[in-house]
Amino acid sequence: MDLHVHTCLSPCGELEMLPNRIVKRAKLEGLDVIGICDHNSAENVVAVKRVGKKENLEVVGGMEVTSREEVHILTFFDNEEDLFEFQRIVYDNLDGVNDSELFGEQVVVDEEDNIVSVNDRLLIGATRLSIEKIVDTTHSLGGLAIASHVDREQFGIIGQLGFIPDALDLDGVEISPKMSLKKARLQFSKTLKLPMVTFSDAHILEDIGKSSTCFLMEEVNIRELKSALIAENGRKIIIK
Repeated sequence: MDLHVHTCLSPCGELEMLPNRIVKRAKLEGLDVIGICDHNSAENVVAVKRVGKKENLEVVGGMEVTSREEVHILTFFDNEEDLFEFQRIVYDNLDGVNDSELFGEQVVVDEEDNIVSVNDRLLIGATRLSIEKIVDTTHSLGGLAIASHVDREQFGIIGQLGFIPDALDLDGVEISPKMSLKKARLQFSKTLKLPMVTFSDAHILEDIGKSSTCFLMEEVNIRELKSALIAENGRKIIIK
């Protein structure tokens, strides 16, 4: 699984990150599951899911939300109703208008890669939601919350806060492709007690599958993902 893939909706994502191209590249890389996590929006999730269904690739819908502390959190949901309720909450707490020349285009597309609209919200910006509020709201809607690229100074929870609050109910932490799991365990052994995963954070097609995690489980849903993260009932994660 590579559960951290951006589309052309993310201002920092290339315009080539279209549903059909993403799915084709993921299959070429031998992935079974991808997660779509654009910045502060889920408007391209449905299109990628529809393409994935046709091409026999599982797609998990999510978002990469920026907290008011400027920390990135990956959030995932089983169904579109919960995902778009969470998007509504994020939009209600997201200020500003995008400057496409400065930050990049934010393109909403359909399953045939046609442009449907352009999102003019400042998706690259921070919301007014605290880290705790993001995690708690995600869980209240039945979702999964993983701290993004914790080895990075910029937008990583440790880089931004210097630590992970004990009371923060994260389901796991993501290590970026820039750091090996062995090095991450050595560097964060005293600060990280949470399950570690690694994904690509792909913004270009060539990066899809650059880093991935194997989940041993029966089906693709939030309950099974959570069980694999905590090695429950025979489920587990494996990072090669």
